[in-house]
Amino acid sequence: MKNKVGIFNRLHIVSLIYPRVCAACGHTLVEGEETICSKCVYTFPKTGYEMNADNPLAQMFYGRIDFHAVAACYFFSKKGKVQHVIHQLKYKGNADAGLFLGREMGKILRESPLYSDVDYIFPVPLHPKKERKRGYNQAELIARGAAEVMGARVDKAHLVRMVNTATQTRKSREERWLNVKDIFEVHGSADLVGKHVLVVDDVITTGATLEACGHALAGIEGIRVSVATVGCAGN
Repeated sequence: MKNKVGIFNRLHIVSLIYPRVCAACGHTLVEGEETICSKCVYTFPKTGYEMNADNPLAQMFYGRIDFHAVAACYFFSKKGKVQHVIHQLKYKGNADAGLFLGREMGKILRESPLYSDVDYIFPVPLHPKKERKRGYNQAELIARGAAEVMGARVDKAHLVRMVNTATQTRKSREERWLNVKDIFEVHGSADLVGKHVLVVDDVITTGATLEACGHALAGIEGIRVSVATVGCAGN
């Protein structure tokens, strides 16, 4: 009993010095809340794109590549809460934010007939050098969170990044496409014949990276490739 009381007291002291705060708004989390407070999750602006096969993001890829389904779960805006959480994930080492966002993504996608039979979830790969520097691949954390909810398998072995490219930030659409063209390869493609795979990333802007992933997978017989991200610009 004394040990349990001691542990409780230490945790209480730690929580006072380093309080658990919402990754979106910075307010202290209450009992039962993890990573992001309930109010922020409730007010995140949902796109509803997962229910519409002909949504604006899907239209962006028309004539470029034939995806089975395209969706982003939330709209994000400059200095908005969704963008803040993604910034925490990518640049502040908040890995828990990735898992949390992935679970929320999974809850949204599993309600859609377009995503009901996903076999594999592929996080957009980081080059090993960049992943070592960051400490993790944020897309993989999102994928793992989504897989928990959707009952699919996260797979890092089949879709791999062969080139360590420069950042896409501040590049034009054409520059982004040239920056990622032919940088992905598929290993063990026979395992993916006739499968429905979901490629996951944190945000979508021009779609160049997701398109490059799609082209790498497109030659596999009977494969259906869907994509989903946490956020997209708009609203």
